[in-house]
Amino acid sequence: MSPQPPPRPPATLPVLPYRKPTEGRDYWVLDDVLPGIDAVRQRCLAKDDWVEGYPYTSETWPGLRAMPGLEPAELAGVERLVKKATGARELWVQRTPGGGTLNHNCVQVVGEGESEPRPHTDSRALCRYAAVLYLNPVVPKDCGTAFYRQSLPGGRLGGNIVQAPHNNLVEALGTRFVPADHFEEDVRVPHRYNRLLLYHANLVHSATRYAGRTLEEKRMTAVFFWMA
Repeated sequence: MSPQPPPRPPATLPVLPYRKPTEGRDYWVLDDVLPGIDAVRQRCLAKDDWVEGYPYTSETWPGLRAMPGLEPAELAGVERLVKKATGARELWVQRTPGGGTLNHNCVQVVGEGESEPRPHTDSRALCRYAAVLYLNPVVPKDCGTAFYRQSLPGGRLGGNIVQAPHNNLVEALGTRFVPADHFEEDVRVPHRYNRLLLYHANLVHSATRYAGRTLEEKRMTAVFFWMA
């Protein structure tokens, strides 16, 4: 029996609503977040419990992951900054009915050739805010994070937000098989060591590039997902 071809995306995808990502409203850039950032990085480099993703295993997520990233006092300091920036009174990690969570406070290491930009949103059912903390002092600035919007036929531009009743981009578009050219960069935030990029999790976003071939050289970040 010959293998089945992968499903094709619908001929026309739904157009998302658009809201221009605006600093201080939709995302926040917080620099020099951790006073002991070098010790945090060295602790992460010394980890020996990495879980492997693509291309080392059949997992769809790339590179290496390990949890937890920050220790409780460090995480509490970050959360104080998040509350101050957003005005949120409380932050918590939301669980699914089965007890699962997103990979909150997780260190991710992804190098050159291990992935490419993958515009997506995080689950509205599991988080309101997401954040990435950059943990490598020498990664190129273009290995940061960008917000994307739809690029439609005829040069038209679409939206960038997932809203109710949908919880994520797959639900909103009705498929996970989206053409590679369906999104284009809208707003880019450069990589900077000890920078926390905090944003509304329902905005379409992605890492912009990956670099490095050794653990020390690769793009290292810690990611966070909070309900508020």
